[in-house]
Amino acid sequence: MNILIFSGTTEGRCLSRALAQEGIPVQVCVATEYGKVDQGSCPGVQVHSGRLDLSQMAERMGPDTLCVDATHPYATEATANIQAAAVQSGATYQRLLRPASPLPKDCLVVHDAKEAVALLQKTQGNILLTTGAKEVSVFAPLGVHRLYARVLPLESSLAACQNAGIPPAQIIAMQGPFSEELNIALLRQFSIHYLVTKDGGSPGGFAEKWKAARTCGVQMVVLQRPAEQGASYEEVLQFCKEWVAQCR
Repeated sequence: MNILIFSGTTEGRCLSRALAQEGIPVQVCVATEYGKVDQGSCPGVQVHSGRLDLSQMAERMGPDTLCVDATHPYATEATANIQAAAVQSGATYQRLLRPASPLPKDCLVVHDAKEAVALLQKTQGNILLTTGAKEVSVFAPLGVHRLYARVLPLESSLAACQNAGIPPAQIIAMQGPFSEELNIALLRQFSIHYLVTKDGGSPGGFAEKWKAARTCGVQMVVLQRPAEQGASYEEVLQFCKEWVAQCR
């Protein structure tokens, strides 16, 4: 019997701890050292950090494994690999979905970062990017003088911004989620006209971003969440408990 959680979200961390408190040992895989620190330590939870390819994922699974995919809603490549590894190894698979946010009518919703760039090329004014360091380079054609990037305080994030040509004075390296008040302060400090974000749900501070944007008269541009099937945190937790009971 083996429960393997691919985490990187608040829900994944909560699930591993809830199971451990029930006396159920859990293995957690996170992609980075930052994810490992965010996961924290808890008796009964073993954490592995480092990016795994499909074959490495499959090696950690077997027919006696319950695999829970609790990765970020936008981590589509990771989810595809986890699903394929579960099929290859014969593991039981569960997708834990973070609830989506109700998108306000005044948001501009785009399919991806490239579509956001196409839209913003027709505009003027400073842009705050809160989509993560991986997408920063996609926005460089808009002109780095317009771009302000809010990224995690990691060397890799700073390197991504540097490679995109964004000057240090326009890099906001902070760990969220952020309050409405802090969002307002940043939007005003850097005279932001457009806020580009993802629907990270409540744990990602989406509502606080939107309220701040509304207060400051800033247009929010939202990268559409990929469509997928899955279950809620409560449903996955119950499934895990029932699965363990059947195995004992």
